[in-house]
Amino acid sequence: MDYRFMGGTGLRVSELCLGAMTFGRDTTEEDSHRILDRFVEVGGNFIDTADVYSQGTSEEILGRWLQTQNRDDLVIATKVRFPMGDGPNDLGLSRKHILQGVDASLRRLQTDYIDLYQVHCWDHVTPLEETLSTLNTLVTSGKVRYIGVSNYTGWQLQKAVDLCRVNGWEPYTCLQPQYNLLTRTMEWELTDVCLNEGIGIIPWSPLRGGWLSGKFRRGMTEPPAGTRVERAEQQGSGEAWSRYNNEFTWDIIDALVAVADEAGKSPAQVAINWLLQRPGVTAPIIGARTMQQLEDNLGSAGWSLTADQMDKLNTVSEPEQVYPYEHVIRARQRR
Repeated sequence: MDYRFMGGTGLRVSELCLGAMTFGRDTTEEDSHRILDRFVEVGGNFIDTADVYSQGTSEEILGRWLQTQNRDDLVIATKVRFPMGDGPNDLGLSRKHILQGVDASLRRLQTDYIDLYQVHCWDHVTPLEETLSTLNTLVTSGKVRYIGVSNYTGWQLQKAVDLCRVNGWEPYTCLQPQYNLLTRTMEWELTDVCLNEGIGIIPWSPLRGGWLSGKFRRGMTEPPAGTRVERAEQQGSGEAWSRYNNEFTWDIIDALVAVADEAGKSPAQVAINWLLQRPGVTAPIIGARTMQQLEDNLGSAGWSLTADQMDKLNTVSEPEQVYPYEHVIRARQRR
């Protein structure tokens, strides 16, 4: 597996990041440790989790595995923001919650430091200065090496960048957005901010909850039993069948399958490889529930789609442009 620099930093991470969201939820601890062992065996060093994944169980499973590893060989990322209790200060990005959150994550991970500490989403209540100054303190104290962000809009990310620059605080080094062939609207603003400011992009949900895994084909009338899509439909959220069962999705899947057949790869491998070749992307986050899924996802690295194959996928997955982006994009193309 190749390694890439995280944005404008000197930190080198594997071109695929292993997501640990399934640990303790869909995947047992024993199987989680096997998946981690296999990921490291092929050269992976970048692992992402969050305090809220299974309410800390994911971090605990990862922490016990870390005791068998050379800690300094690995880049461990986790997050803070969402509720971890019922108290009034058990959520958000206040100084109090961040400080208690980082200490709790360190205990669960059984480590002295976190390589990448990310805020999980924007906090509309806490002043951004309070959040950023606290994160800066974590870096200077040595508890955290780098800081990042997930699920920000373009203006939110740029404001954070500017505040850090003005105040001399540690800047965000990466953005973790939802990004895949079915979800490309981050390209309208966030990609430009990341490229201009030296922020690495580590996409989550590269297969959009399984829609791009190869399990879904045109003509299906319902999601396969036991899939995340079926569960999301029942819950009315995320990658629900009713949200994606449309011509735009099926056109993308048709093209994805065609390119996969031409390249001799699986649809999942093509979908992830497409991300690896997108501007600014450092490492897509693969979330394997089983060893079989991990092995398939690992096959997305070490090769490249052709220019024609990239163009085919880019064209079919181009999202409908809405104001003002249609004007901005058109002006850029005419220049």
